[in-house]
Amino acid sequence: MAKPTGFMEYKRVENASISPLERIANFKEFHPKLDEDARREQAARCMNCGVPMCGAALKLKGMVTGCPLHNYIPEWNDALYKGQFDMAAWRLLKTSSFPEFTGRVCPALCEKACNCGSPVVGEEAVTVHDNELFIIEKAFATGYMKAEVPKTRSGKKVAVIGSGPSGLAVADWLNRRGHSVTVFEREDRAGGLLMYGIPNMKLEKNIIERRINLMKEEGVEFVFNADVGRSASADHILGEYDAVALCCGAKKARALNAVGIEKLLADGKGAAGGKMLAVDFLTAVTKCVISTSSALEKISMQPTNGQIAQMLKKLYG
Repeated sequence: MAKPTGFMEYKRVENASISPLERIANFKEFHPKLDEDARREQAARCMNCGVPMCGAALKLKGMVTGCPLHNYIPEWNDALYKGQFDMAAWRLLKTSSFPEFTGRVCPALCEKACNCGSPVVGEEAVTVHDNELFIIEKAFATGYMKAEVPKTRSGKKVAVIGSGPSGLAVADWLNRRGHSVTVFEREDRAGGLLMYGIPNMKLEKNIIERRINLMKEEGVEFVFNADVGRSASADHILGEYDAVALCCGAKKARALNAVGIEKLLADGKGAAGGKMLAVDFLTAVTKCVISTSSALEKISMQPTNGQIAQMLKKLYG
């Protein structure tokens, strides 16, 4: 442990938030990052516990506490505090395929299990979530993140159906083991709900594209607009590949458990009737923002208040 007294010397400081009046002017992320010195201080708060619950992923009464990926959190917090950024990234990437995603949208179960934030210690949890994001973005900025093409290939071909988080993770790990991987995606871009379910303010789409481009350099192939079983033949895929991984996700929206909700939605969806489930709305807005085909009119990356009003009027009448 680099600084045994760090949790007593430094208070928890999270990434700041841009004011609502500023953030509504665009669809970009609104949590500016701490500078390097401040982030290293936050890493110093990690106590390197004898039993680090943050990465344990224990099940208590059916609930998970700690990181489901079993991240080596004390190790990369220690490296971050020491300024050993490449070492921090190396340890982080040992267990997490896409920390640039989880560092933005993960609910941070690790922090809920942090011993520093327990009533016994009486301090606030370490900013694991923000530390993780700093480490991976530093790795991209310094050039540490480079395509790693497998030195040998197994000769086996694997089809991955779906390019959401699970599909991308499966493709990444199989490719690292030397298999030839092809990902089939029914949308026009990879990412699944990362791309079309999570708004830009939480996860900007260039972050996803950056990772997809890296995976392509490493040998993973992507086939878009391929709705397997419809536009893409399932029989052909089964005959062409040695194995198939079904990572179809959970795209279907969950409606409210309320009397009459089916009739309400059936009376008219989207621009026609002004009724949309949240996931459909987010998908439409995201497609609009990244200038792909959409049920909504295209709007600029920095819409005016008038454009926002027009969009909402089209949706809700």
